Amino acid sequence: MTDPYQQSMMENLYWWGIPTLFRCPNEGPQDSDIALVGVPHSTGNGTTERDQHLGPRALRNVSSVARRMHGEFQLDPWTAARIVDVGDVPLPRANDNEHCIEQITRFYADIDATGARPISVGGDHSITGGIVQALGRGQICKGEPVCFLHMDAHTDVFTKVDHFLGAKKSAAHWGAYLVDQGKVDPTHSMQIGLRGHARTLDWLQPSYDYGYNVVTMKEFRTRGIEDVIFQIKRVLAGKPVYITFDLDCLDPTIAPGVSNIEAGEKGFDIDEAVALLRAVRGMNIVGGDIVCMMPTKDNPNQITALTAAAIMFEMISMCAENVATAP
Repeated sequence: MTDPYQQSMMENLYWWGIPTLFRCPNEGPQDSDIALVGVPHSTGNGTTERDQHLGPRALRNVSSVARRMHGEFQLDPWTAARIVDVGDVPLPRANDNEHCIEQITRFYADIDATGARPISVGGDHSITGGIVQALGRGQICKGEPVCFLHMDAHTDVFTKVDHFLGAKKSAAHWGAYLVDQGKVDPTHSMQIGLRGHARTLDWLQPSYDYGYNVVTMKEFRTRGIEDVIFQIKRVLAGKPVYITFDLDCLDPTIAPGVSNIEAGEKGFDIDEAVALLRAVRGMNIVGGDIVCMMPTKDNPNQITALTAAAIMFEMISMCAENVATAP
């Protein structure tokens, strides 16, 4: 098909063609600004909620009908930056969590060496550990540790247990071991939206002990979004920012197809989540991920996958804008 108009019409049909992320070319990260990556991993969660490995395929399936232009930024990210879909991290021993995390790290170390900034879809939240083991103090960060904008219902700094059902570098532990490795600076990192089902009354204490800047959902509602945005800008200013977005930070009515769903307390609505993400607009965003989607629990209209695509589009657009405005 050579006619550009006909091509553009067909590319809006999610059921036509090869489903790459946002119709980006399936190429390696060399000479690219942004590398989109699938991480189909779910053994870091260690429960029956294991279908998170289907997240990348689900997002690829719907991303062709996702936004193409960013109206708020007045930006076409696909021409502002060179963006590729590098495919999925190969995980031949998918049931061995520790092996998978090291495979993820090796894959992202290769991306980091090219200078392309990775934006990923998982997969359970253990993938962030594998990714940031490569990025923290790497080339893109210019030797500095990563600073998180972490949006989640859970802390993932559960140091009071040494493994989660056998997984050591699990979805519950990456927020701690990355700091222990020197890959993350917690004092310039934000954890926002925590409202998880507490199993101990001191469940937040490890985050405080490590020095993370914590904003629980209750505190968010009390303080208001503008005050929290001001804190994000102050804490992360001038730092290499990595965004990790657990879909369970959203209210279950918006994102029902997630693992470890948290009902009983309202999560973020989509406008709140997007506003918090945009707090780091213009900062040195070194990468990001969207995690914990479970397509097998999603509504028939695939609302969770579509919402995940919208979140990924925000990350892509902020990174592409940085490319477009770079001196």
